[in-house]
Amino acid sequence: MFNRFASKAIIPVALSLTGFVVICSLILYSSIKADFLRDAVRQETSLADTVVSSTRYTMMTGDRKNLYHIIDSIGVQKGIEHLRIFNKDGVIMFSSDPGELNQVVDKTTAGCIECHSGPVPTVRLGSMQLARHFVNARDHNVLAITAPIYNDADCSAGDCHFHPSHQKVLGTLDIGLSTASLDSSLLALRWKMIVFCIMVLILSVGGVSALLRRNLLTPINQLLDYVKKVSEGTLENDFPRGVSEVETLGQSYFDMAREKHLAETTLIKAKKTDITTPEKDHKQGKK
Repeated sequence: MFNRFASKAIIPVALSLTGFVVICSLILYSSIKADFLRDAVRQETSLADTVVSSTRYTMMTGDRKNLYHIIDSIGVQKGIEHLRIFNKDGVIMFSSDPGELNQVVDKTTAGCIECHSGPVPTVRLGSMQLARHFVNARDHNVLAITAPIYNDADCSAGDCHFHPSHQKVLGTLDIGLSTASLDSSLLALRWKMIVFCIMVLILSVGGVSALLRRNLLTPINQLLDYVKKVSEGTLENDFPRGVSEVETLGQSYFDMAREKHLAETTLIKAKKTDITTPEKDHKQGKK
């Protein structure tokens, strides 16, 4: 089966198209996934900035009760897995989960190590460097953002609590959102791309196979039938036409068959002549 010309022509094309479509689909999916993740991080960064702005006044006035209320109100919103604020020493001061209060954050974990990897903590990082993706204790996929709370003139000169002006970072806001919606969108995208790939492969391989069969395989099969017919003694020039290479082969085979036929005819006549001539010479000798 695989020694036939049709198999050798169609199977490599089908495999090449399959590999090309699969590779392009993987690259496209990776690009779209990266765009989705970038948008999610951008939205979460904006949310973190909004939370910092919303709690800024209560921090400056030292209204801890109102700050607890704001954190609790935001933390119960749909899709928010955790919301916490910890000071420069890594102690959680405010959290949507009361059980986390006064715990010390491990600075070697994702979200902290990006700033604390060196002897001197990094003050500013890009949003993608501050983002981290993990599975929490409730087995939920979480995309978290760590947003530093920076010092400024109002904080360093505030009446409620004094922060030295050389202290760049007062604390950190850590907010984590569920990626269930993002994961669902990516899953739907994967299935759509799989269906799309299958459709492209069916149409491409089917179309290429049909074109090969019509423009190449059918003329070759017709040429084979013509060669067989000529080999059986039917000397006609009705070889398949439409493909120049096939026409050339058909014409060449017809010319060779005709020359062979003429040579055989000439040889037969010569043999008959050789047989007839000695008989005539023998009769003339008797006379």
